[in-house]
Amino acid sequence: MKTKYLYLFWFIALLPVMVLRDYTPNNELRYLSIIDEALRNGNFFTFTLDGEIYADKPPLSFWLMMAGKTLLGSHQMWFLSLLSFLPALVVLMVMEKWMRKEKSFAYQPDGLLMLMTGGFFLALTITIRMDMLMVMFITLSLYTFFKIYRGEGKKRDAYLFPLYVFLALFSKGPVGILVPLLSTLIFLLYRGKIRTWQQYWGWKSWLVLLLGCGIWFTGVYMEGGDAYLNNLLVHQTVGRGVNAFHHKSPFYYYAIAIWYLLAPWMFLCVGLIIAGVVRKKIQTETEKFFLTIILTTFVMLSLISSKLAVYLLPAIPFLIYLPAMLLDKFDEKNIWLRLSVAVPAVVFAVVLPAVFYIKGINEISYIAVPLVYAAAAVISLGGITVLYLLFREKALRKSIRVMTFTLLLTIFIAGLALPQLNPYMGWNTLCREAIRIAEEKGISEYYVYKISRPGSMDVFLGKEVIVASEEDILNDTLSGQLLLLPEKAVLNNSQIQSVISGKEQHKTGPYLIVVL
Repeated sequence: MKTKYLYLFWFIALLPVMVLRDYTPNNELRYLSIIDEALRNGNFFTFTLDGEIYADKPPLSFWLMMAGKTLLGSHQMWFLSLLSFLPALVVLMVMEKWMRKEKSFAYQPDGLLMLMTGGFFLALTITIRMDMLMVMFITLSLYTFFKIYRGEGKKRDAYLFPLYVFLALFSKGPVGILVPLLSTLIFLLYRGKIRTWQQYWGWKSWLVLLLGCGIWFTGVYMEGGDAYLNNLLVHQTVGRGVNAFHHKSPFYYYAIAIWYLLAPWMFLCVGLIIAGVVRKKIQTETEKFFLTIILTTFVMLSLISSKLAVYLLPAIPFLIYLPAMLLDKFDEKNIWLRLSVAVPAVVFAVVLPAVFYIKGINEISYIAVPLVYAAAAVISLGGITVLYLLFREKALRKSIRVMTFTLLLTIFIAGLALPQLNPYMGWNTLCREAIRIAEEKGISEYYVYKISRPGSMDVFLGKEVIVASEEDILNDTLSGQLLLLPEKAVLNNSQIQSVISGKEQHKTGPYLIVVL
């Protein structure tokens, strides 16, 4: 199958999720709330969340989101999804272009298929975050560096390389510059060519970086003053790197995270890399560069105090494509290679029984809808097929391809079920119903109780919510108002049950809307 058809199949498989799903309350709605505040306040370089400084993220992704709302008149899921999907597509295309230049093995699409369905790469392709945008620029910068290193670069690459590095920094922060800087310098040192570092990190590169940062920091200072600039340069860099105030984890964090980051290819990829190192199969310049990127990124992120699984995303294309290159150097009938794919295939095979089991668990029984059953049947059948191919035909590559297409077809079918699942996953349905009731009753305020991070509801409601306390509810001080709360908050509190028992109630997913 031609590569362009694989890209098309991937896009179609992800399309229902990109169009039909609701925003996640914890992160995506928070970003949209930040965008709305910036547009209201006329800010361009500085951002706030509920009036408080939000210097966690650079502006590039926020600018794209702001442009979307300005052009379309409202936040649109399809547009915002493209802000992750298109960068992911570019990463795939760059890695494919890179591989097709490699003469040490006969090209196979396994790396492409595995990356398309690889754990967090797949998840971040359909999530509204700035991580994939940064990964795109990091991948472009590393590819451009390697072209120059191999003597294949053009004059423009001397400027494109630092431009990509700056845009990676401008997308997500310091990791955007640290990964290319450390990976390239360590690779040059490893290959005995460190004296050529100025060819890549000379005055042209630093001029581009300093000019870009100078414009950025000047804009920040003019809009937010010393306080915002200090938060950006000190609190968000030194604070996170040395003694994290968020997401602090031990040194070995990524040694655990890598196993689900690469699912379902974790055993195959990690096993091939380890075997490649031990058996000295990593021989070409490309393979050695990929290994350098993986190890450098892994160690660097492990040394940084603040850790999240998503931070390892820049290494995932190389964690998958290096094993894809090494696959040709091993016998695909090798029992250990086949077992590395068989383990996740067994998990696939038991998904359908697991969904039937979940139906009996009240907290998550909402998942058991017909389309989810259909998706579960597809993935279970695919898992059984993969096991047959692995142990009857001993066909590893065919198994990888069947598993890939099985996973994408499962995502497509499950994505069609999202309109039924959205009330349990986001707040759009809840807020639309709250607006309808408020207009019908002539109520102007929205009160919330026991809902985590409710401030971002203003994206849907068009105004700030008011957080109610238990005393407010029990003392009847909210009479005539609208209260939004989780149903379990009522079930777990007999006093609140007695207060609202005679009130008008509307159930939406796991939430209640009560007219007090």
